[in-house]
Amino acid sequence: MTLPAEIRKRLGLKKDDLVAVVATADGVLITPQEVVATKALADIGNALQEQGLSLEEMIERGRAIRGQLFEEQYGSADADSGTA
Repeated sequence: MTLPAEIRKRLGLKKDDLVAVVATADGVLITPQEVVATKALADIGNALQEQGLSLEEMIERGRAIRGQLFEEQYGSADADSGTA
């Protein structure tokens, strides 16, 4: 798809930049992908705050869950090292 130069400049787009394309009732909305990602991260941050959680808490919970899943799938890491 080719966008007019004036629009590319206004959006700060360069050759090979990624965009998000969304169909709307009035046509098509084209947004620089960076803007979409930034908005998604802001939405996630707001949802975490509403739940009384911080990003750090979510990361730590993710690590704990990943560790549990690893242990369920492969057994204890300590058992493999002979330190159990």
